[in-house]
Amino acid sequence: MEIITTEITKTFTRTVRDNDHKKGGKQKKEEFNAVDHINMKAEKGEILGVLGPNGAGKTTLLRMLGTLMQPTEGSVSITDENGRVITNPVELKKNIGYLSENTKLYHRLTTRELLHTIADIYGIEADEQKKRIEEISNVLGMEGFIDNRIELLSTGQTQRASIARCLIHHPSIYIFDEPTLGLDIISSDAIIKFMKNEKKDGKTVIYSTHYMEEAQYLCDRIIMLYHGKVIAQGTPQELITSTNTLTLRETFHALVDGMGKGDADEQ
Repeated sequence: MEIITTEITKTFTRTVRDNDHKKGGKQKKEEFNAVDHINMKAEKGEILGVLGPNGAGKTTLLRMLGTLMQPTEGSVSITDENGRVITNPVELKKNIGYLSENTKLYHRLTTRELLHTIADIYGIEADEQKKRIEEISNVLGMEGFIDNRIELLSTGQTQRASIARCLIHHPSIYIFDEPTLGLDIISSDAIIKFMKNEKKDGKTVIYSTHYMEEAQYLCDRIIMLYHGKVIAQGTPQELITSTNTLTLRETFHALVDGMGKGDADEQ
């Protein structure tokens, strides 16, 4: 399966002053595009990285891809192996596992109980649930804490529990917003290994990150965003070569500087 957007745009309204430099200036409302007419495609068996500074539109884009937010303009669709185009949000959700940057879990449940609850929502039979949960526990290395209450888990364990709930229904496409942010090296490596293995199994992985070095190592292709627009896309090596740089971090700064925007803080 592959996921495609066509001229996808998300417009918000914000309040600003007529004159930002004078106190008491009149307030007015203005519209702005957090995501501005983006065309993109993520193919089967590919890891696609979405990079950019805070406010670039990464999370808004991923939320629209994951059907959690409706575009103001444009469309999101999935094309399956038979060439059938899926646009219905309910059908889209069945094929997508979405991880938010700030997902909240039920603290009083164990991870195993949480996964059974999610599996019930998807209508998965009891015998299949047990088998699937054991598989997921093994893939994400959760055997040591799967029966502990979520409120007692470390940050890395909680993140793995959160990812686990995205896997229960066998999605073809994963959309992860900052999956390794703030994690220790062991938890981070476990999640990176998971994404690489899912790619080998023909799954599509789309994820945003502030970690340029991680993206350079992991991604097949990169989309770089700045102020809601795509400023570059291609393989890590293509982007580096096109800007005559050595790393994606240097590539990003070269692109932004070339637009006359000055330095950007991509962390």
